[in-house]
Order: sequence, then C-alpha cells, then structure tokens
Amino acid sequence: MKKILIVDDEQDIVESLKFVLEVSGYTCYCAYNGEDGLRMAKELAPDLIILDVMMPKINGYKISRLLKYDKKYKDIPIIMVTARSQEEDKLIGEETGADEYITKPFDLDYVVQRVNEYINK
Repeated sequence: MKKILIVDDEQDIVESLKFVLEVSGYTCYCAYNGEDGLRMAKELAPDLIILDVMMPKINGYKISRLLKYDKKYKDIPIIMVTARSQEEDKLIGEETGADEYITKPFDLDYVVQRVNEYINK
C-alpha cells in the first residue's frame, strides 16, 4: 500500500485529507509542524508528500528544498498546499522543487485525483 505524508498545522485539513486518501486506498501519516514533517519524511520515505507552506518551526518551502536537494528523497513528489495564491508564492514553490501547487480552500476530490496521477506515473 502506498504511503502518503500529510504535513499541515491545521488539524481539520489534515483529517479531511487523511479521510479521503485512506478511502482511496492509501496509508496516511500526519505531522502538524515542519520539524516533525521533515523527520517523518526521512524516516518513512513516503510515496508522496502533501505539504503546507505556512507552518510552525520549519516552513514548507524549506522542507521541500531540503528533501529535493537530497538524492535519497528527491524523487518523492511534493504537492504544496497553501492559502497564499499569489503568483510569487507559486514561483517560490516551484523553485523549491515542489511538483504541484494547490491553493486553499481546495476541492478534496481534485487533491485525490492529483495524488493518484503522481503515484501512478
């Protein structure tokens, strides 16, 4: 079963994503701050990471950069989710190696669809 790591400091978002992804057949792991998220990403080496940008301790941009510049983890797809929809933020997301950028509030079915596409590539 494919593993997905969800990293977001908003518990309701994490719970919603976890629910729809588990219904779709994935095993989900959750972290509520950047520090735990980075540690879990390295421990689990998940098949995909859903990563919030604005978080306590370490932000999503930094986590994405740290993982994407490490050859051991660089191939893990990262879908960034953020409430910040400005073009500038999207560019930063792309520069840090994020594979996809989805703005909040998002449609859960759309996120599942994108996850399926990345995992089944």
